[in-house]
Amino acid sequence: MINLNFVFPEIFISLSLMFLLMLGVFKKNSSVIIYNLSIISLIITLALILNRPIDKDIYLFMDAYKIDYLSNFMKILTVLSAILVMFASKKYIQSLNIFNIEYPVLLLSSIVGMMVMISSNDLIVFYMGLELQSLSLYVLASYNRDNLLSSESGVKYFVLSALSSGLLLYGCSLIYGFTGSTNFDFIMNNLNNNNYILSSGIVFVLVGLAFKISAVPFHMWAPDVYQGSPTSVTSFFAILPKIAALAVFIRFLYVPFIYVVDQWQTIIVFLSIASMLFGAIAAIGQKNLKRLVAYSSIGHMGYALAGLAVNSNEGIKSSVLYITIYVFMNLGFFCCLFMLKKNDKYYENIDDLSGISKNHPFLSFCFLIILFSLAGIPPLAGFFAKFYIFMAVIESSMYYLAIIGLISTVIAAFYYLRIIKIIYFDPEKIKYDKEHNIGLQFCLIISAIFILFYFTYPSWLNEIVSKISII
Repeated sequence: MINLNFVFPEIFISLSLMFLLMLGVFKKNSSVIIYNLSIISLIITLALILNRPIDKDIYLFMDAYKIDYLSNFMKILTVLSAILVMFASKKYIQSLNIFNIEYPVLLLSSIVGMMVMISSNDLIVFYMGLELQSLSLYVLASYNRDNLLSSESGVKYFVLSALSSGLLLYGCSLIYGFTGSTNFDFIMNNLNNNNYILSSGIVFVLVGLAFKISAVPFHMWAPDVYQGSPTSVTSFFAILPKIAALAVFIRFLYVPFIYVVDQWQTIIVFLSIASMLFGAIAAIGQKNLKRLVAYSSIGHMGYALAGLAVNSNEGIKSSVLYITIYVFMNLGFFCCLFMLKKNDKYYENIDDLSGISKNHPFLSFCFLIILFSLAGIPPLAGFFAKFYIFMAVIESSMYYLAIIGLISTVIAAFYYLRIIKIIYFDPEKIKYDKEHNIGLQFCLIISAIFILFYFTYPSWLNEIVSKISII
């Protein structure tokens, strides 16, 4: 008999989104109510996850679904990020005149898919969660139908994502054909020799996963989709799918294929190096802030993958710490973007930041610490994120990976510092509105405090993450 109490958060959020969809159909002009109820349902889901006991690993549904410390932590991070993103972007999505009941329901549906991905211990369950997440994101990318860029970004994401999903599914079929099972633990216990078919299957699955986190060379969709999508959707894209995909990377590499490290380690190292360097160099010439975030996120995923490449528990923990700090840095950045508003028009070009320090000191200061943190300047949180990664890499004697990471950090610092120079030293162009909703201000203050004061007691997060043990 399966104890459904362990999957009650997933059941609750699934029932919530179905109820909210029916409520929206039968109650007219209920968009705001449904949006608010969606946030409340996420808060309740977060409380349910926090209340779930994790004294030992729990296996459900014929060992296809796993509840452990890693899955719990990543789900908490996912749901918390979703709550903050929805709080911060509420006013923005209302201003687009496309605010309706489907938007929050699609967000919840995507989050259910991410939660399934994070706990998957089976290739079929993982693929089911991935597609549930992706189908919602296809629609969200093209949500602003009156905007040509939004429609274009939705089509690009759909076509390229469908291709990557096909490759991933092909890889899953090769792994199943060689091992006779889709269960991660069964695959691990029955791998007894190297095989080219198995290696090909691992490669195809990693290609599909690399696409989901926009790692080079499978990044081509990210800049256009980030720029074309509504900014609220871009903030969702830039944060939540990365958390779920990183959890799957950890689960996929370190459970079924922990004994064939030589078959996937080089691939992860290549993805990491290519992403770090390309993300740093390609962002230099960008003029749009959302495109810049796209290239920046490519680089940051390169650092996260560097932690996974070292084949140790310390590497896994450093990657989880990195993605946690990355979430707060990106949340703060998008909160600042939502504040670039004048007469219900939102601005998103780098030149639009010119001289805003003269009339918007608080916004400028938040931009300053967030950009410094993204660049890895001490003593901000972003510095510690990179420090943990470099320490894990150096302890594993992968010095070349640490050197390339440092070089790309120096290159990336150029475009972050250039934005700070534009904010503080260029002549003012636009005076933005100073009135903003409480939710947006709250999210910006939370992320700014986290980034600015993390150095005072960094061990609290380390202690939480240190309980993660995969190998």
